[in-house]
Amino acid sequence: MSKTFTETKTHEVTVDVVILTIVKNTLKVLLLKRVNEPFRGRWAIPGGFIRLSENLDDAALRVLKEKTNVQNIYLEQLYTFGDPLRYPNTRVITCAYFALLRAEDIDVKIVDESQVAEIEWHPVENLPPLAFDHKEIIEYSLKRTRERLELCPVAFQLLPKKFTLTELQNSYESILQKDLDKRNFRKKMLATNMLIDLNECTKTGSKRPAALYSFDTITLDSKRGHFFS
Repeated sequence: MSKTFTETKTHEVTVDVVILTIVKNTLKVLLLKRVNEPFRGRWAIPGGFIRLSENLDDAALRVLKEKTNVQNIYLEQLYTFGDPLRYPNTRVITCAYFALLRAEDIDVKIVDESQVAEIEWHPVENLPPLAFDHKEIIEYSLKRTRERLELCPVAFQLLPKKFTLTELQNSYESILQKDLDKRNFRKKMLATNMLIDLNECTKTGSKRPAALYSFDTITLDSKRGHFFS
């Protein structure tokens, strides 16, 4: 059934935030369960309406803090979603943001139980039914992340400051959702000159020690090139 609109110049504006992380080699997105209508009881990415007194960036940071307690992070504007049918009964345009974060670096918790029933990390490959067009927003954020991974190793945002080549490869595979040849991956990554050999090794009991690396931030900022086909 088609929806009938009365043409006006008014509309509402919201912000929605996609937070991605890797937990045990699985790429996950932060979702909250809605308390209120519309879509009561559905999972959704953190979002909310902007205030007249704030810009979009400030609104995204405020909403994220109010809904999840996540704060003091860098959010990147992703895309604007404006399908007339994306929000029930009214015209709402949303500006989506996203960030790649280490889960252990943020303190996720429910701030207001009148708005949020639950907060969980969900595997991006096994999402529950979502509110609004949030599935589309998450899929777009994944597409953008994978495209950027070909240009610059954004996976560094998901790794500890010191990491092994295995951990680096695992992060790439989690984002790309495919296996990479170990020898070829290491050869290509070492050839980028973005890795610093720390001359340190892991200490993991009976396992063979693995060399530790960090990213060269200067080269990381300037390097451009395709690593994987």
